[in-house]
Amino acid sequence: MTLRYSLAVVLTLAFGAGAAFAQSAPAGAQGASAAQKNYQPERDRIAAERKAIEARFQQEEAACYQRFAVDNCLRDSRARRRAQTDDLKRQEAAINDIERKRRGAEQLRRLDQKEATPRLQDRPEQQEQARQAQRDREQRAADHAQSRANAAAQAQQREQAFDNKQQRHDQDEARAAGRAAQAPVQLDRYQRKQAAAERRRAERERRNASQTKPPAAPLPAAP
Repeated sequence: MTLRYSLAVVLTLAFGAGAAFAQSAPAGAQGASAAQKNYQPERDRIAAERKAIEARFQQEEAACYQRFAVDNCLRDSRARRRAQTDDLKRQEAAINDIERKRRGAEQLRRLDQKEATPRLQDRPEQQEQARQAQRDREQRAADHAQSRANAAAQAQQREQAFDNKQQRHDQDEARAAGRAAQAPVQLDRYQRKQAAAERRRAERERRNASQTKPPAAPLPAAP
């Protein structure tokens, strides 16, 4: 089972749990207990996948030290482990959120049965106050859930921005290391070119000097 497929299973359970809580029936507590039991296999699966990820990372880390480009190998292996563990964390957060919502829905259901149901002896204005108080509680719960969702989204965006910045930094360092490794080779090539040019210049000067040598003086005239 892939991580993406597993996350889809968790979300499916979430919608199923939400539908169960939407029903108001005397067997609601039994349905909530059954929904809660469905999450333990998911938690066991996440724990097993986390152990498998760590085992693969240790194997990859040992293999990286046998390679020439150790840093690049370790960076890629750590990036894969981070992406996989982040996915598992999101699945755990989804399960935890589902269970919090289940407990909140169950608590609201009990409050609704205890407080929101108007009593026969209550006056109409008291009945309306009870209904308004229930609506206020539901609105506060919805606002709180939306606030948590917004905070989680912002945290994920900040984490992604940090990962992108770290990746750019690693790429810059790799390019700088490559340029530093090539610097001695380029210097030697430059010096060789300079020496060859100097030899060619000296050879030209020698040929020019031999061609411009003045003619020999004539012999003296006979007496």
